Amino acid sequence: MKKIAVLIPCYNERNTIGKVVSDYKRVLPEADIYVYDNCSTDDTAAVAEAHGAIVKYECRQGKGNVVRQMFHDIEADCYFLVDGDDTYPAEAAPEMCEAILSEQYDMVIGDRLSSTYFQENKRRFHDTGNRLVKYLINQIFHSDIKDIMTGCRALSRQVVKSMPLLSKGFEIETEMTIFALDNNWRIRQIPISYKDRPEGSESKLSTFSDGMKVLTTIFRLFRDYKPLRFFSYIAIFLVFIALVALIPVLVEYLHTGLVPRYPTLIVCGFVILFAMLLWVCGIILEVMLVRHRQLCQLFQLK
Repeated sequence: MKKIAVLIPCYNERNTIGKVVSDYKRVLPEADIYVYDNCSTDDTAAVAEAHGAIVKYECRQGKGNVVRQMFHDIEADCYFLVDGDDTYPAEAAPEMCEAILSEQYDMVIGDRLSSTYFQENKRRFHDTGNRLVKYLINQIFHSDIKDIMTGCRALSRQVVKSMPLLSKGFEIETEMTIFALDNNWRIRQIPISYKDRPEGSESKLSTFSDGMKVLTTIFRLFRDYKPLRFFSYIAIFLVFIALVALIPVLVEYLHTGLVPRYPTLIVCGFVILFAMLLWVCGIILEVMLVRHRQLCQLFQLK
């Protein structure tokens, strides 16, 4: 019998964690429910344990740290990751896990944005942030992922044990999605209903500081996973700026045979040279990345 593990990272969720654990024990009675308490100052751990969860602790603050430790500690065939704030419906879990275990998908995304998210969510900047992140990643990776930052997803063992996660906080969902896209994993998206946090439960996500971390993560992973495109875009931008300043100098030279603005000519020349170096760096890194992927594939086959 294949093993399912429900993973619930928690920080100060005493008001909701009991219901969340009970809901998943009801819809997935064969699963092990793990709650990782991330430095809570309330009795989240005690409530979770009283409702039948396996409680563990992670002292490094941040959702990314918790998820990475969960993936390292727990052995299962299907990993169902969900938040402890009771905003995702437990009823979607069996279908999502079945897609991993029987349909051979690598990652199943619980898509809030195609359902009730924009009606239920009360923080408008979160709506804007979700749309922006979705647009950027789909443009960079030529994909059509509906919900990049959902906290509800199911993953196969192969994905979990091969994912080199580095994020410490809420940007972990973005990193997992990008990793799956870059490695051409089989992804399924299932629309799920979303409800806002119940009264007395507070979001731990900071709209602006965590939003900037997510955008920085996208920038970093774009550089790491698509180095040729990343450095080519910078090189093209620099050449454009240099030409804007250089063309008047060249026009004047063609008309008079004189170059009165030598500093502009010299600076533009160095900018174009720097752009060429960046482009060459992009080519070298792209070749190294392809070689690294080939070696990883050979290692997995062994």
